[in-house]
Amino acid sequence: MRILVCTHYFPPEGNAPATRMHALCKQWEAAGHDVTVITCVPNVPDGIVYAGYRNHLYQRDTLDGIRIVRVWTYLAPNKGTLLRIVNYISYMLTAVVAGALIGKPDVIVATSPQFFCGWAGVWISRLRRVPLILEIRDMWPESIVAVGALTNRRLIRLLEWLEKRLYAAARHIVTVGEGYRDELRKKGVPAARISLIPNGIDRDVLFPRPPAASVCERWELHDQFVCAYVGTIGMASGLDVVLRAAARLAAGGRTDIKFLVVGDGAVRAELERDAARHGLNNVVFTGRQDKESIPAILASVSVSLVHLRKHPLFATVLPSKIFEAAAMAKPVIVGVEGYAADLVTRAGAGICIEPENEGQLVDALIRLADDRRYVEALGRSGHDYFVTHFDRQVLARQYLDLIRTVKRTADGSVPLLGDVPSSP
Repeated sequence: MRILVCTHYFPPEGNAPATRMHALCKQWEAAGHDVTVITCVPNVPDGIVYAGYRNHLYQRDTLDGIRIVRVWTYLAPNKGTLLRIVNYISYMLTAVVAGALIGKPDVIVATSPQFFCGWAGVWISRLRRVPLILEIRDMWPESIVAVGALTNRRLIRLLEWLEKRLYAAARHIVTVGEGYRDELRKKGVPAARISLIPNGIDRDVLFPRPPAASVCERWELHDQFVCAYVGTIGMASGLDVVLRAAARLAAGGRTDIKFLVVGDGAVRAELERDAARHGLNNVVFTGRQDKESIPAILASVSVSLVHLRKHPLFATVLPSKIFEAAAMAKPVIVGVEGYAADLVTRAGAGICIEPENEGQLVDALIRLADDRRYVEALGRSGHDYFVTHFDRQVLARQYLDLIRTVKRTADGSVPLLGDVPSSP
């Protein structure tokens, strides 16, 4: 098949959407299919073009056999609302033009987290008269409203109307978690038009290994119990809980426990300034790291922190950070309620805490730091469960089966594939 993928993010960007789509496209290409990706010039999270790239109107690239078309967008940092929406709309417009010019695909896959990327897929599918599979990784605009990034009621109502029209325009919808699937059903999307293809583990990249001496030396991790947050440091992350927990640990004399905050985002600079102002030497900010360095970093820490602000919407989320930590046999402390907590509990992969509760975070860290056998047991249990049930190659094949079926089905109903399980 000729598969056209619309995604706002793609490597060398290393965030969750880029990682997921690259892994899937690589598997589809290896299976003999013709995959083309329409994306932006890499610039996340600062809105600054990566070295070696230019924000041109139209440029071609290749990666792992995947043809990449990079289109011009209005660049904006990953913070605020208005300029980011301008960025999203500019991608939609230039992606539609690119989609009209390249060879006709058999099917289009367009992925959120921002739904103007989905709308690019809608317009290309109408122009080329081919089916669209819409992938929902984030409930938008609810997610930006939940963190207070958008308060204009008229704009919110407009975006909600566009959201409903988007769901109706797609031939089929793929979600990455049970919570999103349930939310879509509440919004009136028929169950037979929704399939669940969760995130997975690339076992060739993420596997248990000894700590990396270079990582330990660079950030002085030797002889420390290290809790790492690895990912986007955005408004939804709620990472001020780390600073409050670090202050409690320091006051209690637990100098053996350190936080490593890996990544960048809208609130990183503010958090780093607050940590410096309060003299929190037990919190280290690394800034954005290359995607290739993440396995070595995870191998060198003791436990991974997965955390989001306390909000009902985030109870539907299943963060990819859980999968990455489990693949490396690292236990997780999960400050995300709902489906994420249920999955971690079922897998025996870590400790669940109330979001934004620094007391529970401190208690979990002390319990783990004082019982290394327990740490190892959680890591092994999580690893065994996730590599068994979430192998990315298997999930990519399931996705291909879904694409074939949607291509053959006029109304997008896929009753046999509508319930691909995220957790057996």
